[in-house]
Parts: sequence; C-alpha cells; structure tokens
Amino acid sequence: MHSRPLTRLLLAIFTSLSLVSIHDAVAAEKRTLNALFIGNSYTARHNLSEIVKAMAEAGDPNLRLNVTTVIYGGRILKDHWRLGTQNLVRITTLTAAEQRATIKSLEATLAADPNDTNAKSALQRHQQWLASLDGPRKKWDIVVLQSYRDDLQGDASLYVEYAPKFAALIKAQGGRVVLYETTPVTQNAQPLKAAPDPTPILAKARTIAALARRIDATVVPMSMVGLHCQTVRPDITQRFVNDGHLNHTMAYLTAGTFYAALFDRSPVGLPIASVTDTRHLDDANRDKDRDGQPIKRTYSPEERAKLQRIAWEGYQKFRDFARAP
Repeated sequence: MHSRPLTRLLLAIFTSLSLVSIHDAVAAEKRTLNALFIGNSYTARHNLSEIVKAMAEAGDPNLRLNVTTVIYGGRILKDHWRLGTQNLVRITTLTAAEQRATIKSLEATLAADPNDTNAKSALQRHQQWLASLDGPRKKWDIVVLQSYRDDLQGDASLYVEYAPKFAALIKAQGGRVVLYETTPVTQNAQPLKAAPDPTPILAKARTIAALARRIDATVVPMSMVGLHCQTVRPDITQRFVNDGHLNHTMAYLTAGTFYAALFDRSPVGLPIASVTDTRHLDDANRDKDRDGQPIKRTYSPEERAKLQRIAWEGYQKFRDFARAP
C-alpha cells in the first residue's frame, strides 16, 4: 500500500540526481581562453579584439574568450620588442628584477629622447605590470602577432625576424601563436572595375605560409581574404576614403577570418551584426566616422552572411595555398 509513495520518492531522487549530473556535465564543458593581441591601430580600430570575442562566444556558448591588447600606434613587432611587450607574453615566469631592468632601460630611453611617446606609454605599462606581479598572473592561451608593412620583403622582412622571437616565448608557456597579417597597401577605398594583380599578394602569402610552418602558427590571412573579396565583390570597399585604415566592412571580414582561423570553422550564421569605429570625424561629429558616415554600421542578415562567406572562402583559399607543395 506504500509502494506508490515510495515509487514517487525514488523517481524524485533519480530525477534530482540526473539533473545534477547534467548540470555538472554542462559546467565541465565550459572553458575560458585568454587571448593577447599585440599590434597597432589595425588591431585597435573598431575594437577588433572585442568583435572577435563576440563572434567566438556566439559560435560556442560554452566558451569565454578574455581579450587583452597591447597597442602602439603605427608600430611593428620590432618596436614592441624594443618596448618590452615580450614581458607581458611571459608574465607567468617574469621576475620583479627582470621587470625593473626593463623599466630602467625605458627610463634611459626617455632621458635620451623625451619625445619618444611610445617609450613613455610603455614605461607606464611596465610600471603597472610590476605592481601586479604579486597578484594572479594570466597565462595566455592565444597570442596574436599583428603585421604592418613589415611583411613585404619576403624572408628578409622584419616580421619574419621578430615573429619567431615572440613565438618562442609563447610556446614556452604552451600558448598558440596567431599571425594576423594585415594588408594596408592593397585595401581599396573605391569600388574596383576589376580585381587587382594577385602576384604581390600571393608572394606575401607564400612568405607568411612559410613562416607559419616554421613556427607552427595559425594565420589570419587578410591579404588573401581581401583579394578574394575584390575578386567576387569588386563593388565592396575595404578602407576609408579619408583615412588609410580598414573600414567597417574590412574589420568585419577580419573578425570573421579570425573566427575561421581560430576554430577552423565557417563564421556563416554568426549573429554578430554591428561594427563601431573607435575614431570619429571630429569633436562636433562624434557619431560619424572619418568619411562622415555613421560611426556604427549594422549589417543586415543578408549582408553579414555575404561577408561571412567571403571570409570563410578567403581563409580556405589561403589554407589550400599554404598546403600546396
């Protein structure tokens, strides 16, 4: 006569245990990745790292991508090395004595050239990093190394010289190296009547692919993606008219290519729709970009699907090109 209440009790216990197991399984699948972006305004503009974060987390709800940036305007990896950015890369093993030595070196640099604004900014950063050494230290799962006109001389390029220096430090702590190859000299400010000559772009892609193989790095190949976009959609512009930087569309293409490269997965279908630039026209027009257009651009589902496909196809073209004998 008591079998029914007992059955209900056992069923409730079983259900409760099942829900706990499911919750634990879901929680176990959640993961956090820490990504460090090293570059200049080609990383800073449009808060690119934040768009990459938004796409990554939209593509995997169980992922949390924490992003940190070290930006020096107009500077390249060689400059980052001079300014000590490598200390943040190896922050997990950095000693206070090493950090003080870097600070002393930067102070000497500023004493010799008080107008070195990058050294002044770097000094402030290093003082903050020194103060933080007693607290928790962030291990980098991903470190992005941005190129900028330092990847145009083939194997003699400064990017080819300095990326391996950073890569050795990244890999020593188990991190993943990502080469963000920018393409400022090929981005078009006006619609094209025909696709450009692919020869110099392929030559640079060959250099980047060889570098990636040598240091076991992932590539975000924006010259190849830009070329693919110019080929299939010559009406699309990739840079501002009144500003040499990548425009909203190229920023969206870049973030989509990051997603493709980081996860080897198509970004098609991601819901991220808006891109907002970080530089306004002037103080009286803070809601307009450098060309006088809205500083925030929102893409329709059709537009973003188009750009996502171009990013994925361009990434695949580079991947196939890099694998070819």
